[in-house]
Amino acid sequence: MDLTATVLAAPNQFGTEFSTTPAAAASADSAAGPASANTTSGRPPASTNASPGTVPEVLVVLPSLGTSVTALWQRAATAFGQMSPSSTVIGIDLPGHGRSAPVQATAGVPAGAPAVASLTMSDLAEAVLATIDRVLPDVVGTDPEPGQAEPGQGDPRQGRSAQGQSPQGALPQVALAGDSIGGAIALQLALDHSERFSHVAVFCTGAQIGESNAWVERAELVATSGTPTQVVGSAQRWFGPGFMDREPEASAALLHSLQDADRFSYAALCHALASFDVRDRLPEITLPVLAVAGSEDQPTPPTKLVEIANGVRSGLLEIIEGAAHLVPIEAPEVTAGLLHDFQHGTDIASATSAPQMPTASGPREASRDDVHAAGMTVRREVLSDAHVDRANAKITDFTADFQDLITRYAWGEIWTRPGLDRRMRSAITLTAMIAGGHEDELAMHVKAAVRNGLSHDEIKEVLLQSAIYCSVPSANTAFAVAARTLAEMDEDAVGDA
Repeated sequence: MDLTATVLAAPNQFGTEFSTTPAAAASADSAAGPASANTTSGRPPASTNASPGTVPEVLVVLPSLGTSVTALWQRAATAFGQMSPSSTVIGIDLPGHGRSAPVQATAGVPAGAPAVASLTMSDLAEAVLATIDRVLPDVVGTDPEPGQAEPGQGDPRQGRSAQGQSPQGALPQVALAGDSIGGAIALQLALDHSERFSHVAVFCTGAQIGESNAWVERAELVATSGTPTQVVGSAQRWFGPGFMDREPEASAALLHSLQDADRFSYAALCHALASFDVRDRLPEITLPVLAVAGSEDQPTPPTKLVEIANGVRSGLLEIIEGAAHLVPIEAPEVTAGLLHDFQHGTDIASATSAPQMPTASGPREASRDDVHAAGMTVRREVLSDAHVDRANAKITDFTADFQDLITRYAWGEIWTRPGLDRRMRSAITLTAMIAGGHEDELAMHVKAAVRNGLSHDEIKEVLLQSAIYCSVPSANTAFAVAARTLAEMDEDAVGDA
């Protein structure tokens, strides 16, 4: 995999482009414009404001699926550079995205079939690490001394003193930040190569993202019909309310980067996401981790980031109100400030400490407000904003305490737990509603089950199962309620089309 790195912020190196192989670097050099100050060797002139003997500070940023690193991260990188003038920010494009070359197709593919490479998150992590190893000597102006390992061989941080000083030629520890699949790659690197990084910040991501079969279906669609098939849906998922109106150029640049992405590389990344699940390995991550969520994010809602912040050994959480799936471009100055304070050990804010939401081992201490906020987020995601708004509008002095109770305990303490996914929780809840004979609640949770990803056939199977273990009369009533509810939902969907 040939990935391209671009300096997004650093003294005298803005826009410098690096590839992972000398041949690719030479090719990029011949086509480079004024912003790519490569020398004839494929290496740019090194320049840094770091004091002699001090390890330079480097932040590496990774983009989300369908975006280029420049379109997503440039504004935040510029703001970060202004806050930390001696630091360097390096962006690395995903394969087939931005300036990176497409992945090579899988050999032996039958004629007429999409030539999609088989990638895993570990493959992507190793490619990112190889890119970092290759460009760091150029960026920070250090070359290995005789006898010291070349980049990618051994630990380039050997010889660092306790004061953070480094002998000439040693490479710096790197801080890492990534959005969506970029965050997933960052988690993988934190697991596999923790010694190489000082801090990890993950934005709008999860230790497991989406459903495997949905990623496979998307991979097949994009490999066959191209990335333009994803533009409308991505425009709806990527940005918080009003962003496209406020920032038409930024949103257009990101959607253009999606449309321009190589379809087979995009599909290969979908397969990597389909097989990615490190939820059980989060406690192995010993690095400091900052988890940043957008309050309006649908693909990776705040509960995904709560799970990460609670699961790693040293986690912080920040939720950006009004942002959706691409926080680095939706809130670039906030992003830069969070990364700067996190990387430099500054107390970000009391709200940044991960709310101690319930975990697989049981509830942790959390404030009432934290639990209520997390519960309200999940409640809206599961039941819909319209339903919750209607319920809130009916709150009276008499019912207010009850509404607070169910928001904090049902939604904030139970539905936020990482031990079961929402599809499973919906199936369990449907069964409980049938067993208790709660018809009105059953109709509400049939709708919630569809929102959580259960198909009509899967809901039918839940009802059939309940006929055996609850009672046939209960299931008979449940089938009538579910059929009516699903029909209403289908009618609404046709009306919205």
